Amino acid sequence: MAVSDREAERLAALRAYDVLGSDPERPYDEITELAAQIAQCPASIISFMDDSHLWPKALYGMPPSKAPLPREMFMCSTAAAGADLLIVEDLTKDSRFSHLPVVTGPPHLRFYSGMPLINAEGYSLGSLCVVDFKPRGITFEQGEALRRLGRQVVTLLELRRSLLQLHQTKNELQEQREKSERLLGKIFPTSVTHDLKEDQRVAARFYNSATILFADFVGFTKLAENMAPKELIEQLDGFFSGLDEIAERHGLEMLKTIGDAYMCAGGIPDMNRTHTVDSCLAALEMQHLIARMNRDRAKFRLPAWDLRVGLHTGPVIAGVVGRRKYIYDVWGDAVNIAARMESAGALGKINVSEQVYHRTKELFEFEPRGSLDAKNKGPLEMYFLLRIKAGLAKDPDGYFPNEAFFSTRESPPRDLEPTA
Repeated sequence: MAVSDREAERLAALRAYDVLGSDPERPYDEITELAAQIAQCPASIISFMDDSHLWPKALYGMPPSKAPLPREMFMCSTAAAGADLLIVEDLTKDSRFSHLPVVTGPPHLRFYSGMPLINAEGYSLGSLCVVDFKPRGITFEQGEALRRLGRQVVTLLELRRSLLQLHQTKNELQEQREKSERLLGKIFPTSVTHDLKEDQRVAARFYNSATILFADFVGFTKLAENMAPKELIEQLDGFFSGLDEIAERHGLEMLKTIGDAYMCAGGIPDMNRTHTVDSCLAALEMQHLIARMNRDRAKFRLPAWDLRVGLHTGPVIAGVVGRRKYIYDVWGDAVNIAARMESAGALGKINVSEQVYHRTKELFEFEPRGSLDAKNKGPLEMYFLLRIKAGLAKDPDGYFPNEAFFSTRESPPRDLEPTA
């Protein structure tokens, strides 16, 4: 087959069927058997042709093989180059084929008839042929039958390509679904994601007890004035990513960031009995992270980022709001009080409410701060969370708990399960 300016496109079309070197398949085998019976020939072959070889797909009356043959050694390359059925009654008398090894030597072929396999785009993919070991001819009806069988081979190929495309589309859809679910998992809790996928909505739930953690970078506005926007965002992303990792490690749900403020919560959406302790541990680790990062920044004479944290435990309502852009959020006095704890705190300190103090005072050291007057709430007692108690910490500064901490810690009083 002569190389044409469409050869690259033809080869690409052939490879789209993923048929070269593929395993035998019954429909192709049956077509070669039927072709041999119709033409009354001892053998029939379906082969596909790439740029250098003929690849057998079905062999009737010949030893099975998946090994490719050089194009120039067989008549099929000539048949595939044509547009219609090729009939050679005596190969020894045809100058195109009389010198071929399969004619001059075993198996000493004498008769050949091949139908090119041309797809709807006009690309010749290979041939369906019948052969005999003696010179002969075929009738008009036999030739028409070979043409129809050739078209059936092309139909099988198109079905194969459609199935491959369907499989690829299915895989791509599954990959996109997994990406979407991973993205949803980063935005919403797992239980919320499930409700959104099932019902397109999430019912608000009341939680008898949850712990809200607010964190805010002190002096952020002044820092922002002296930094390029890209640098500012990159540094914020680095800090917030670190806070996210800590929150996740302690079972807290990251809720949102507002400018330089960070908010997460324990005990939602999956209720647990340790959310207050978990939140205190997370707050201490957050301050440790910021201190470590600031030590690294000081080496390069970069300004420090100082974090102020506030904690409060109380009842909340949690749910998803919005229709076009979903947001998982919490509401209630507990949120407002946690925000007040943060704003009334101090640079590099963790300010907690009386509720947090009483739930965790056996595990952590606190410093009383007096009370804060809150509108419609009266005085709110405040405490600085200083560290884990010495006998329960694995480090001298009391940031990280040891095994004794987890074996002796007391769970808070049993809370009610969340209700719709």
